[in-house]
Amino acid sequence: MTYEAATDRYEQTPTRRVGNSGLVLPEISLGLWHNFGSVDDFDNQRAVLHRAFDLGVFHFDLANNYGPIPGSAEENFGKHLKADLGKFRDELIISTKAGYHMWNGPFGEWGSRKSLTASLNQSLSRMQLDYVDIFYSHRFDPNTPLEETMGALASAVHSGKALYVGVSNYNAEQTERAAAILNDLGVPLTIHQPRYSMFDRTPENGLFTTLEHLSIGAIVFSPLAQGLLTDRYFAGIPEDSRAARAHFLQQNSITEEYLEIAKELNGLAADRGQTLAQLALAWVLRQSAVSSALIGASSVKQLELNLAALNNKHLAPAELKAIEPLAKHGLG
Repeated sequence: MTYEAATDRYEQTPTRRVGNSGLVLPEISLGLWHNFGSVDDFDNQRAVLHRAFDLGVFHFDLANNYGPIPGSAEENFGKHLKADLGKFRDELIISTKAGYHMWNGPFGEWGSRKSLTASLNQSLSRMQLDYVDIFYSHRFDPNTPLEETMGALASAVHSGKALYVGVSNYNAEQTERAAAILNDLGVPLTIHQPRYSMFDRTPENGLFTTLEHLSIGAIVFSPLAQGLLTDRYFAGIPEDSRAARAHFLQQNSITEEYLEIAKELNGLAADRGQTLAQLALAWVLRQSAVSSALIGASSVKQLELNLAALNNKHLAPAELKAIEPLAKHGLG
């Protein structure tokens, strides 16, 4: 069946401008880190992507090694573009990243010009694209001059293979240096993708201040702390959960201390008529530096529930005060 996008899609999800750039993102974006690899149901992927776009989520975030198997999320996304979404290419914001391990040898990871250039070319081939909207250095490389890494990002823009560039997992000082180098090369550092949630508040220790000072936007990943900021583990560890698979989230994270804090936060969410996940998303979006929050979705229902967080984003001072002592434990 031919996909026809909802005509009211841009009335569904609010947007925010990214720093002082012309780039605009939906307040919640869809990340393809999980659920879009070769081991995942292709038809379910299609349903989630279509529903996301129908609800005004026009930004899809990938990386070279997303899967499993590494690269398969980009390959599958390319197939979805060719079959359905490609006709909306001029409406979509598509991003990818390079820096973590992707192939063997010295250039299969990190931030050399060789590695970033080769990875971007591979990503474009897998997704069957001429360009991506955002290309990120996925992590700071301590063994490569930052001038070389940023030079590779600038070259991606100058060659027309990327429209905007960003960094991910860089600290405040590294970000400031990266922005200065790119500025000298005539390419602004537009966006930063840090991990941020109630259980990981590291960006509050200077990064958000730096981003606002430099007019760089933030799109935060893991705002639900890999599922810890949901009710997923209140009755034990489900067999199909990330903790059960011990993939990024370990079972020893599900402690009595965690459950006590999460259930108290869940009670605060219930008082607002929200789920814990919805409260967690509203909480990260309270930050003025945050342009968008990245979520994953294993089903249309999960996607819809998380997007419903945008129906009640305002957090009163009393609510923020109640959350504060619970969000300082750094459990994620």
